[in-house]
Amino acid sequence: MKNKIIAIICASTLTFSACKDSFFDINKNPNLPTEEAITPDLLMTSVITNVVKRSTSSYRFSAHWMGYWARGSSFGISVPLENYNIDAAFEATQWSGVTPDAGWYDILMDNHVMEQKGLASGEQFYVGVAKALKTVGFMYLVDMYNNVPYSEAFDLANKITPKYDKGEDIYKDLLIQLDEARMIFSNPNLSISDQAVAADLIFKGDLKKWRKFVNTQTLRLLVHQSEKVANPSAEIAKIVADGSGFLDEGETAWVNPGYSNDKYKLNPMYIAYVRDENNTLVDGFNRANNFVLDKYKQNDDLRYQQIFLKAITPVGGELWRGKNFGQNNVSGESSSGESIVMGLGLVPSPDAPAWLFTSVESLFLQAEAVQRGWLSGNAEAMYERAVEESFVFLNVPDAQTEVAGYLQKNIASWSNSSNKLELIINQKYLALPGINNFEAWVDYRRLGYPSDVPLSLNSSLNGRKIPLRLQYPQNEFNYNAANVAAEGDIDPQKDKIWWDVN
Repeated sequence: MKNKIIAIICASTLTFSACKDSFFDINKNPNLPTEEAITPDLLMTSVITNVVKRSTSSYRFSAHWMGYWARGSSFGISVPLENYNIDAAFEATQWSGVTPDAGWYDILMDNHVMEQKGLASGEQFYVGVAKALKTVGFMYLVDMYNNVPYSEAFDLANKITPKYDKGEDIYKDLLIQLDEARMIFSNPNLSISDQAVAADLIFKGDLKKWRKFVNTQTLRLLVHQSEKVANPSAEIAKIVADGSGFLDEGETAWVNPGYSNDKYKLNPMYIAYVRDENNTLVDGFNRANNFVLDKYKQNDDLRYQQIFLKAITPVGGELWRGKNFGQNNVSGESSSGESIVMGLGLVPSPDAPAWLFTSVESLFLQAEAVQRGWLSGNAEAMYERAVEESFVFLNVPDAQTEVAGYLQKNIASWSNSSNKLELIINQKYLALPGINNFEAWVDYRRLGYPSDVPLSLNSSLNGRKIPLRLQYPQNEFNYNAANVAAEGDIDPQKDKIWWDVN
């Protein structure tokens, strides 16, 4: 495991030129760096880069299930993606991957080592960042698998086969981790080295922005568990007392470790879904879904022109064209006639920054919290701010004029809506394609919105519905058999994440 950690660190640091020239000293083996050479700043650069890569470019399955994306016509039927018959091989790299595609446990192990090194050296800034990022990775793990290894996950010397902790207990501790990070970042005497500032690819040591991030991530966890823990007043009080607020308009947590058009350095979303360093198309499989595309077009909502790219070879002059999820191919049609899923409003170039947390998602979380009475304020005004931020974020031309007209339409009108929470979630859904495909799956499971997300058209569906979770990966059955067996026979069609009460 230690060698795997080192491999991940070096893959990231070499890719983005974070290693010094001395790394290539001919008298040292660069493939066997010493424990002392793995400093917390190198770890932080690696962890941030990999957290962003995994959270932005690896949740295509949820984009398909939630009506955002569909299989391009150049590809044949894809199961189990399209028939929901989820097995232990499906999305197994979410758990643990192969360098440089690190899974969450690979990333979180590096993050754990960073925290331990920060504690040992007394550099509390690294500890605070590690605690904050820990909550991101474990949020995804719990929201995919429910119970997972947590308290024993990184004690490899004594717990090579870690027990599984309950998802609810993990969420409780993640809120504690965030509170501890908040206190670290609130310390007026906190010392931050120049190396730490340079390694902080997100906020460059800006403690107020880190507190905003912590508060926003706390709110996201509270919203996820909203139907199970309806009164989070104690946690909300901590956010309010902090006084920093949330990530608001124009405050997206951007990350750019040095993305460029050089090989291995491209923006992770661009290289995953658009083109490589030779300008060659890399993804013919993922294409726009007619379901979401039609919602934009039918309401003169120009965001689709920023979320998706024009078809390379338009069919019948239709520049933005989709496909139905699970639909059989039509003879003569190909992926080139359908829209690529990563448009200019998301990733305009290979050197564009990526995001850890967008202002768009943050404002929709705040809108829901105000509507629920958790936060003070005007719910309608916060909702309209969130919708407007979506248009602005995507660089829709004349965004303010477009959003003003859009908010008068029935699909987005506050006054015409009989269910304000449903309106907020439905509009959040339309704001997040390609930004956070996973969050749409979370909202659908916890609330059932949007209520009209279509099922796959695959002929072998056999009554199955959109999965409630993933199956544990095969490696757990191979190497942690007793603990994974203690979780019982998991059925992704029936077994829910702890916060899912639908």
